[in-house]
Amino acid sequence: MSEERNLAQEGKEVDTFSAKCPNCGSAMVFDADSQSLKCEHCGTTGEIEKDFEVIENDIALGFAQAETWGQDEQSTYKCDNCGAVVVISADEEAKKCPFCQTTHVVKDGSFKTIRPHMVIPFQFGAEKASEYSKKWAKSRLFAPSKFKKSLNVENLVGVYEPCFTFDSNTNSHYVGRVGDRRTRVVGSGKNRRTETYIVYRNVSGTHASFFNDVMIASNSKFTQTELNSLAPFDTAQACVYEKKYLSGYVADGYQVNLDYCWNGAKRVIDDEIRSQIRSRLHCDVVDYLNVTTTHSNVTYKYLLLPVYTLVYKYNKKEYPVRINGSTGKVKGKTPVSAIRVIIAILLGLGLIALVIWLFWYLNL
Repeated sequence: MSEERNLAQEGKEVDTFSAKCPNCGSAMVFDADSQSLKCEHCGTTGEIEKDFEVIENDIALGFAQAETWGQDEQSTYKCDNCGAVVVISADEEAKKCPFCQTTHVVKDGSFKTIRPHMVIPFQFGAEKASEYSKKWAKSRLFAPSKFKKSLNVENLVGVYEPCFTFDSNTNSHYVGRVGDRRTRVVGSGKNRRTETYIVYRNVSGTHASFFNDVMIASNSKFTQTELNSLAPFDTAQACVYEKKYLSGYVADGYQVNLDYCWNGAKRVIDDEIRSQIRSRLHCDVVDYLNVTTTHSNVTYKYLLLPVYTLVYKYNKKEYPVRINGSTGKVKGKTPVSAIRVIIAILLGLGLIALVIWLFWYLNL
């Protein structure tokens, strides 16, 4: 009896999809522009029925009972140069690393990872991503004109970046001392003046809040800073993961465990709770604010985020760029023109001088 029949008898769903064209047998890849599968050889397309009923996972169960990616579903490759671990569809082969572009990428069967729970599919293709990146680069004020006129997109690749999302009901108790600024007139005659002082008050209370889909990056190649810079991602497009979305793309494997990411999420949640409490207190300054928070009904999901990466080259230097594959938001680096910076400084100084002169002239 085949493995698939065994799994079926156990009641486990088996995805028997093969990314092969039913017309010519060539590879079919996920076409972001049409949100369907498309044959790279004959153009045959196949619809994908998206499942938006994503199931939340109890964090108490953790990875111990999590379903893993099967070897018939994904292949894992490791780059000898930069150490990146990439995951691609099982019927594809990695030719080069999407991060450092080295061709020294070897199959690594030792890497084990849980199966993603959901994915935000790429919403547009490489051509549109290139347009977004060029428009962004041309808008950079201090980028040299020669750079803007000679934009050549190199090594553009779509990578599904890993993150964990967390939901939590929180109940917090706080005690603290906050203050409000007041003004008063003191002195007399030439010594009459207005001074500012602070009236302090003790505060305490409780605060409840629900946090939904707090995203925490889980890979050194795609850090929390980079995730935040590209956010928000269009979570309305998030659906249950299927390997069809990986066909023609690669996925970056996560490098830190669930506990580590949950601790990161709690720090984000704690900061937001403090901000919410302070907003409720309507105070000007905080002397101290101690907050104790308990979490309940905590759930998590392993999510793949769509990110295009590319490199611009100028004067023998490389300038990396990332594009949010769901919204088109672009972040990256461009060269800086010293002449443009100097002109901007001179214009700024000129504007300040003009304001000072107008103030002096109008008060004559």
